Amino acid sequence: MPKTLVADGVRVTQAAAGMATSVAELALFFTQSLLRTLYGVDRAMVRGDWEGALGYGLGRTVAGTRIGVIGASRVGRSYIELVTALGAEVVVSDPYLHPSEAREMGVELIDLDDLLATCPVVALHAPVTHETRGMLTAERFALLSDGAVFVNTARSAIIDSAALVAELRSGRISAALDVFDVEPLPAGDPLWSLPNVMLTPHIGAVTTHSRRTQGAIVVEEIERFASGIGLRFEVNEANYDRLA
Repeated sequence: MPKTLVADGVRVTQAAAGMATSVAELALFFTQSLLRTLYGVDRAMVRGDWEGALGYGLGRTVAGTRIGVIGASRVGRSYIELVTALGAEVVVSDPYLHPSEAREMGVELIDLDDLLATCPVVALHAPVTHETRGMLTAERFALLSDGAVFVNTARSAIIDSAALVAELRSGRISAALDVFDVEPLPAGDPLWSLPNVMLTPHIGAVTTHSRRTQGAIVVEEIERFASGIGLRFEVNEANYDRLA
């Protein structure tokens, strides 16, 4: 979306809110699957290796787990609701989240580095902005504890992908990814062959619920504009950079 349209006074709105539930549910599925090491269990079962599947041992639950959420976006908030309902202890890193909002959400607001160092589950839900691009560096991935799991259904540009691959190759952590630097993911990319990774082809919002909800938002926004009512999801100069 060219910023010049907004700057020139063109009324712009967007329907991203309609994707929040679908993307959050995929992130929850990823979280549960990583905690139960289903990436390896499933592959072993497909090979017919029952004992190998059992060899992954005890899994972990969302209940009682400290989950770090990077970005209290619409998707981030939907994800927080889901994992909180399952009994997770949630902490959030987001410079735009006011402490009073965090209290209302029932989460603790903490520094990003503290989140990475203290959470066995980290879920990325931030937008790509000048502040977040490349934010998760090799130094920050190194803060993750052994056995931590990393979920990215947001944007790949926020992370140093080579640093993530290095950590995955070490076997210290596992990850589930729905977004990539290049899409489709090229043949020969190391992510294809890593045993401790779950991959999906950017389908977080690809559900009937998401499409219907987005369509309803578009129709409602057109009706509001025609009636001279303020747009619910208007993009303006004040919020443009945080939506990028």
